[in-house]
Amino acid sequence: MSTPSPADQVILIHGLARSAKTMEPMAKALQQAGHKTMILDYPSRHKTIPALVDEHLAPAVLACQKDGAQTIHFVTHSMGGILVRDYLSRHKLPELGRVVMLAPPNQGSEVVDRIGDWRAFKAVNGPAGEHLGTAKTSAPRALGPVTYPVGIIAGDRSINPINSRMIEGTDDGKVSIENTKVEGMTDHIVIHRTHPMIMKGKDAIALTLRFIQKGTFAPAVIPNKGEHR
Repeated sequence: MSTPSPADQVILIHGLARSAKTMEPMAKALQQAGHKTMILDYPSRHKTIPALVDEHLAPAVLACQKDGAQTIHFVTHSMGGILVRDYLSRHKLPELGRVVMLAPPNQGSEVVDRIGDWRAFKAVNGPAGEHLGTAKTSAPRALGPVTYPVGIIAGDRSINPINSRMIEGTDDGKVSIENTKVEGMTDHIVIHRTHPMIMKGKDAIALTLRFIQKGTFAPAVIPNKGEHR
């Protein structure tokens, strides 16, 4: 096992209504590969996306810089990818390395289009969740293309048939494969995973490591069909 170096750091960002714990298996694998990691634990349900970026993500990046990071990568799940896009649209980051997004709603989710105004949805997902729809003015779509190395891992398995009926095309129960894509992305791959658990899959972890280290998912890793998440 390599000793993590402060020169090469990875910030991991969980999704909406999740916690840092969900990113621990990914962080452990990155550490074993020699990357120093920081899991950003932030109140995803209680603030807008710009506020989450300014009050939580920006200070995390600054902490890595003060720690001596020469390269800063990002690994995100779901809305975490939108936070990174928002941050990089408003900040220059000379140390930027590569970004891996797992199941990101880069073009928004039709689920939010359908039920984003419901009181129950707002209670669970907060102000950030309300702005993850597919309208051109939504938070993800208003950010435009990416201009840095981005690898996207999408899932094609859903355990939420109610949500899937609201989504056009193959989906992971929250977002369609098509809507995970963003203009300017470097690579994109689909694995047989669900939205809530994609970040814990052995295949997702192996692919993430490969993109962080090589800038590509090729050669593709065959999903472990013995896992059902």
